[in-house]
Amino acid sequence: MPNGQPNQSNGQWYPPEWPDRIRALAAGELTPVTPRRAATVLLLRDGTAGPDVHMLRRRASMAFAGGAYAYPGGGVDPRDEQPVRWAGPALETWAGRLGLDDPAQAQAVVCAAVRETYEEAGVLLAGETADTVVGDTTGEDWERDREALVARELSFADFLDRRGLVLRSDLLGAWARWITPAFEQRRYDTWFFVAALPAGQRTRNASTEADRTVWIRPAEAAAGYDRGELTMMPPTISTLRTLEAFSTAAEALAAADGQDLTPVLAQARLEGEELVLSWPGHEEFTKIIPTGGAA
Repeated sequence: MPNGQPNQSNGQWYPPEWPDRIRALAAGELTPVTPRRAATVLLLRDGTAGPDVHMLRRRASMAFAGGAYAYPGGGVDPRDEQPVRWAGPALETWAGRLGLDDPAQAQAVVCAAVRETYEEAGVLLAGETADTVVGDTTGEDWERDREALVARELSFADFLDRRGLVLRSDLLGAWARWITPAFEQRRYDTWFFVAALPAGQRTRNASTEADRTVWIRPAEAAAGYDRGELTMMPPTISTLRTLEAFSTAAEALAAADGQDLTPVLAQARLEGEELVLSWPGHEEFTKIIPTGGAA
């Protein structure tokens, strides 16, 4: 099976090199990479049968999770800690919610969530005042700024300043936190947020990392995963399933404060002649791997 392609019976993303890396980690031959902080946003809009969620499909050529469906998101830019025009809960409140000691780091995670959503989906959770939201982010001038953000030629703080906008952190709800397994080459400590698509804005595939974007009901996406038709990483399908209980985007946002943000980290152990890979609290993702090779 080609490197980086999933080995699965449903749609679970499972790289074929994982068993060897798990064995190397257990033998002390592999030093875990420090996870990079990241943020991703489950962007919602109300549909005819409940909220739809915006998803993108990562290009098959991507080194990490190629071909998998995911949400807009990405790594924290060090400049996301720069003082930024801010509306919503105080940074100290966000730090407590996100499980971080430093308010500046909490700002960086929230800032990354808003910035990456704009970079990859063209949707901006910001407004001229603390109770307004930008209604239209299309046009050549907006696109130039978006491209400058993607190229890291412009910080998000400077982008907001030049446009006289404030970041609307109150439009986000923290939903979950997952950390990439210790044996993975590319590791992320990722906070998942929910947000509603602002009135007047529309999504588009603005990401060079995606070859397709869709608005889809969480239950429909989950069914596609269960049939093996849609590939997803465990955090993606897990958060999709939690959305199925809500009838509107507003209802999901209202439930965000009650979501458990305890980090989920995969564990691997040797049991007899088998390797057991599991995500605590998420038994559906458990993999049993014969020591002689991949499952």
